Amino acid sequence: MSKKTIMLGNEAIARGAYEAGVKLSSAYPGTPSTEISEYLAKYDEVYTEWAPNEKVAAEVGIGASISGVRSLVCMKHVGLNVASDPLYTFAYTGVNGGSVFVVADDPGLASSQNEQDTRMVARSAHVPVLEPADSQEAKDFMKFAYELSEQYDTPVILRTTTKLAHSQSAVELCERVEIADKEYARNVGKYVMMPASAIGRHVVVENREKQMAADAASFPINRIEIKDTKLGFITCGIAYQYVKEVCPEASVLKLGLTNPISREMIADFIHQVETVYVFEELEPVIEEQVRAWGFDVKGKECFTRQGEYSANLLRRALYSADEAVFEKAEAPNRPPILCPGCPHRSVFSVLNKLKIHAAGDIGCYTLGAVAPLSVIDTTICMGASISSLHGMEKARGKEYVKNWVAVIGDSTFLHTGINSLINMVYNKATGTVMILDNRTTGMTGHQEHAATGKTLKGEETYAIDLASLCRAAGVENVIEVNAFDVKRLEEILKESTQSDTLTVIITKSPCVLLKGNKFPNYCTVDADACKKCGACLKIGCPAMTKGEDGKVRIDATMCNGCGLCTNYCKFNAIKTVER
Repeated sequence: MSKKTIMLGNEAIARGAYEAGVKLSSAYPGTPSTEISEYLAKYDEVYTEWAPNEKVAAEVGIGASISGVRSLVCMKHVGLNVASDPLYTFAYTGVNGGSVFVVADDPGLASSQNEQDTRMVARSAHVPVLEPADSQEAKDFMKFAYELSEQYDTPVILRTTTKLAHSQSAVELCERVEIADKEYARNVGKYVMMPASAIGRHVVVENREKQMAADAASFPINRIEIKDTKLGFITCGIAYQYVKEVCPEASVLKLGLTNPISREMIADFIHQVETVYVFEELEPVIEEQVRAWGFDVKGKECFTRQGEYSANLLRRALYSADEAVFEKAEAPNRPPILCPGCPHRSVFSVLNKLKIHAAGDIGCYTLGAVAPLSVIDTTICMGASISSLHGMEKARGKEYVKNWVAVIGDSTFLHTGINSLINMVYNKATGTVMILDNRTTGMTGHQEHAATGKTLKGEETYAIDLASLCRAAGVENVIEVNAFDVKRLEEILKESTQSDTLTVIITKSPCVLLKGNKFPNYCTVDADACKKCGACLKIGCPAMTKGEDGKVRIDATMCNGCGLCTNYCKFNAIKTVER
């Protein structure tokens, strides 16, 4: 017997995979996709894991599919860049057991370095894309995606966005369907993508895409809603909700399958409606296809390519200033900052003191780019900090990088940083690489990784030793230090940055937000001893403020007693005391 409950979009996606009979899921955490795997790990019937990166996750999922079971791979949009190598070829080989890639785009850049549109990648790779508009569809589309995958012999992408992933709506739960494992039969022409095989499989890919486009008009995830024929919208995903809110009487062609799209449905809809808008977030993927077929529609000349869409954006585009437009209230600007007691702040404070530039990476350490720490100079993609430093040294010489370090986290180092470090060793590079080991994948919500000693399901496992790994890669000078030992860290940095060797410094201090951490102490200021110099405020700890009298205050409820501030007070006005 089914029942209804309220679910996040990500939770509903996990439920859909469970109900569809998925047996294996592999992923790398990345906002806004992370919670999918965390919810899926609660189902014992599904094997779930964190992979070191999205390419590995994709290959694990592909292997499971070829063996004959339904598999799931999850990532955020930039993770698809990493996974695109196996995905493009997987589109050629096709599947055995159904395979779905959930890719979460981030319009508005809530937590990403760019605003790419997954549909553009999917169109290039010739992979179908499904886009749900609420949690119920997120669950249902997952199940339908596996049916399409097996029927058309193709991997399928289920595309979500931040708003869908992290919003809630009602979902009707169903029982899990146990899917029998498919027999594997050796087929070199299908699964071994050497040129002779790939030539033939390319034709298969083209033919199945044409067939799917022709069949799409009958898919239940696509629908035409005819109401007022003067105004109509072709839309998909979360944008559909804004259309229904602003123009409830308008006619709508809601596309659940956005690649490939049905020309038959498009023509049928447009011929019934006087004025048609294509309303889609980010790139004009649907619009360009519709225009290419010769249909007259309005699109990006009315709506932006940037950021998240909203009901207000649609109102402004459609109606004059005399119409009621509900503007959002102005909220105080609260930029993200490092938490009180974050070990990264300690490291960055030393780099700032020494006036050393840092090539940064993806993670919490990007927060060191802004004042007052102001040490991170570059952020490109996962693992790029080490490669960027290498490029600087080879382009400008050893002396140039004596004022630079590469800064990378433990999870990011295992993601792609290790490859960059190997490249430095192999090509006889010099420079200082800092691995900020806080024992977790921090910015995405504290997920485990290969060096934490626990799996996604919380099981004990072997924890990779980062220092040993670096030495095994050929780095002779590997130094481990407590992130809060600022005097020792300063000494190490002065020596390593001025040497003509390759040095890896591993700062070891756990993230303050990890479960189980206890903080028996806090810091307090002796107002009589405070000289109002402000030296302690340069570390940017949010627990510290300056009072009207110019003296520093420390909020004991925020302070966790890391003691970093005590290192920067020359007058011993800051003390660490027991709670």
